[in-house]
Amino acid sequence: MFHIPQWPRPPNALPHNRLDEPPQGALVTVAGLVLVRQRPGTAKGVIFLTLEDETGISNIICWRKTYERFRRAVIAGRLLRVTGRLQRDGQVVHIIAEKVEDISQMLDQLAQPAQNPS
Repeated sequence: MFHIPQWPRPPNALPHNRLDEPPQGALVTVAGLVLVRQRPGTAKGVIFLTLEDETGISNIICWRKTYERFRRAVIAGRLLRVTGRLQRDGQVVHIIAEKVEDISQMLDQLAQPAQNPS
């Protein structure tokens, strides 16, 4: 039997492939590697982030006030945990960031599978 290793998950983080479960407007927390940071000139200070975990990607919208409050994490973090409100428009799901945490220190743990108690 083939064993798929279980990687450590940041505390309280919902896997990206389960973002279809909570209702519209629910407060959720996701975590993932930062794939993309976009700050279009036409977006009036809004930052768009794309995070990836082992199950997929999530789209994050970070309004100007949130960006200013969590600027260091948004700019420098390689692994982020984001808490915010779920927003759906058809099949497109976004998280409107309310809190952004840099958890890049956990990257070393990703190199090692979590210990499974046997």
